[in-house]
Amino acid sequence: MAWDNVRAARAKGAVLDAHAIDIILGSARSHYAWTARPIDPALLQAIYDATAAGPTSMNSCPARFVFVQSSEGKAKLGAAVKPANFAKMADAPVTAIIAYDREFWRLLPELFPHDERRAIFADNPALAEETAFRNSTLQGAYFMIAARAYGLDVGAMSGFSNAVVDDAFFAGTSVRSNFLCNLGYADETALFAKLPRLPFAAACSVR
Repeated sequence: MAWDNVRAARAKGAVLDAHAIDIILGSARSHYAWTARPIDPALLQAIYDATAAGPTSMNSCPARFVFVQSSEGKAKLGAAVKPANFAKMADAPVTAIIAYDREFWRLLPELFPHDERRAIFADNPALAEETAFRNSTLQGAYFMIAARAYGLDVGAMSGFSNAVVDDAFFAGTSVRSNFLCNLGYADETALFAKLPRLPFAAACSVR
């Protein structure tokens, strides 16, 4: 039955303990410097599988991931990033390009088989773009949390030229870049004090 897996998971524990939440969000940091320790390739598969399980609108799954780790790939990506971000990207064992497919809707018969929704997006490219961008951003957040859950450190980056990345990695396709995320095992000596967050009262309301 559809709920069996959920019930089985909850039977093992209804909530994450405080330590687990601390690892993925509470004390987790964005990192900018990296050790030379490599990433086990199997981790990338595990992180993607966890990411793909997260919810998206109409199960559209528009995110596409390119794991850049070769010297050739890093050189192409380096041409797109701002100088202040170059070392952060170049020194990371892997830099993920979190991208989105503007024609994600072509796969809806497979991903959302109980209702035909392709025409909604095929006839409205602006809606397809908006939906793909929003949901790939969600998937990018799932990706970062999954990476932390599997023991990696992450550092998301937006200081780059999307146009250069798209030309280098996605030319001739319907895929476009959203943001970058460096992955690896951080050099924690480069950390600075964690910046403040808005308290509940400043950011939230209950109505």
